[in-house]
Amino acid sequence: MSGTPTITTAISTATTTTLRTRKANASQTKRKPLTALDVPEDMSPQLVRIASSLRTAFEKRVWTALCQVPRGQVTTYAALAAHLGSSPRAVGNALRRNPFAPQVPCHRVVATGGALGGFKGKWPRDGEGITLDEKRALLRREGVRFDDAGRVVGSPFVAFR
Repeated sequence: MSGTPTITTAISTATTTTLRTRKANASQTKRKPLTALDVPEDMSPQLVRIASSLRTAFEKRVWTALCQVPRGQVTTYAALAAHLGSSPRAVGNALRRNPFAPQVPCHRVVATGGALGGFKGKWPRDGEGITLDEKRALLRREGVRFDDAGRVVGSPFVAFR
């Protein structure tokens, strides 16, 4: 699979475009709440679970946006953060606390370079999160491909609404 572009090139352009567009449109439009029509059909029940949870508003925003990432695709911490007007670290922390995994698919978020990211490493603490091996297996079952170095191959999902 060498020679196949990884996620790095695509995310750099997509994130820059997203940030410019967001800044240009920020004063013109107010973001509408995400509805069941904005997510794949199998994610609609997850929106209800998220909305009825007693978690923070930010965590709910992260998990709700995450429901837009289709099966078999990934996004990046940076792309999700740009969409939410936040930081990749804050997004990662919210994903780490996702009580609805894997149905709310935090495993579909990877680092900008296509690496799996710091997703609890191989040793989950306090039963929180899933290991990198489990994350890789979940992504493979969904059809996500990896290069010889273990990085995700392809362009990240950035079409958040």
